[in-house]
Amino acid sequence: MELVVLGCGGSAGVPMIGGPGGAGDWGVCDPAEPRNRRSRASVLLRGADGRALLVDTGPDLRDQLLAQRIDRFDAILYTHAHADHIAGLDEVRGINRIIDRPLPVYGTPSVLAEVENRFSYAFRPWSPPGFYRPVVVPHIVHAGQTIDVAGLRLTLFEQIHGRTLSLGLRCGNIAYSTDVVELPSEALAALEGVETWLVDCFQRSAAHSAHAWLDRVLEWRSRIGPRRVILTHMGTDMDWAWMAENLPQGVEAAYDGLRVAFR
Repeated sequence: MELVVLGCGGSAGVPMIGGPGGAGDWGVCDPAEPRNRRSRASVLLRGADGRALLVDTGPDLRDQLLAQRIDRFDAILYTHAHADHIAGLDEVRGINRIIDRPLPVYGTPSVLAEVENRFSYAFRPWSPPGFYRPVVVPHIVHAGQTIDVAGLRLTLFEQIHGRTLSLGLRCGNIAYSTDVVELPSEALAALEGVETWLVDCFQRSAAHSAHAWLDRVLEWRSRIGPRRVILTHMGTDMDWAWMAENLPQGVEAAYDGLRVAFR
């Protein structure tokens, strides 16, 4: 099985809009390093049978799918309803056309309600033939559940994301924790024994109200004990070369297009 990192940037991406002459605000990231260019956070999990699950539909979804040559997936899971994780839902229309059916979408009641409020047309019943709009079918899930989606068995756990909550997920020996600043005891229990963990790390050292930073990630790592930690949802403070030189063994930075095998 395989996880594809479609994007590993924060809500504004890297570079952010602005910078000298409008060329982009890179912060301390080196513009000459391609792995510093980060689109908004999303991953795709592909099972042994070839079916795939998309996690979040960020605003960069079209470019991400084209860049990674992904022309189909079978379901969507939403971690939460912030714009950088849902704003690309319209791009699902292209997948609807390829697979010729509506797509199931999974999320907690409050998340699906917010997505439907913003994209009500996507939740209307399909009237075949063809797709002139995205068409999705909602499926409510809850933290603490283990569900089977697109041939993948997922364990879902609740994460604290500042003033709101997000879903983390575990599939076999890999887990994905975007947009998290606190992990409740139930989440730590769900992560016990995981081998590879992709986790939010927005910045190096300063504490953040909604996102983990490097010291916090390293603290979690010492408690959970994964063999491999991969940082994601990174901002302009997380330069690739600095991380390659300074991250401890077993901790690495994601990049757009990274592919990770799991079982």
